[in-house]
Amino acid sequence: MSVRLGNVTILVRDYDEALKFFTEALGFEKRRDEKFGPGARWVTVAAPGQDVQIVLQKPEPAMHGEENARKLRERIGQSPTWVVVTEDCRKTYELYSSRGVKFTEAPKEMPWGTQAVFKDLYGNSYALVQQQGALPAQ
Repeated sequence: MSVRLGNVTILVRDYDEALKFFTEALGFEKRRDEKFGPGARWVTVAAPGQDVQIVLQKPEPAMHGEENARKLRERIGQSPTWVVVTEDCRKTYELYSSRGVKFTEAPKEMPWGTQAVFKDLYGNSYALVQQQGALPAQ
């Protein structure tokens, strides 16, 4: 039996602004963008060469019901920290900064490698990590 992680979801306020941030600022690829029920879309992005896709989900009353959509909207920007692995933290920091990505921590040496922290459009945190030592690359 084989099991693997396929998709993870992040809540967004607007499909197009989220898609622009992930593709233009972070350099991810758009994998899917399809109509999915009334007012909703199935939008996914992923890092180039990566199988796991991020589903950009906008809470839609027509899909989730008004109360559930309201509760989901309240959770936008409250995801746990995601780790984005890079071969060169400082170089990626400079590239992302030039694309308007807002960092809350500049690159610094940590026991596990070099790390910087940035936020997306909604306030979710991402650790940009260049791993070293015995930790696996992914």
